Amino acid sequence: MAFTIYTHDGWGSTGVGSFATLSEAREAFNALCQDPWYRQDGGIRGLELVAEGPAGQSERLDWFQP
Repeated sequence: MAFTIYTHDGWGSTGVGSFATLSEAREAFNALCQDPWYRQDGGIRGLELVAEGPAGQSERLDWFQP
């Protein structure tokens, strides 16, 4: 299973990074949530941590809205 972080803005969503373990993904997700650019940009609507399963199935694990 892979873990992916997505950023959401007015143009859609973009993958920020994929990680092999949940602990790596959570560490990166938490760092992005604390990043002043994400908090003050104004165009970012949210950050999402997703578990990517087989056959394209995915599950949201966490969401951050600045």
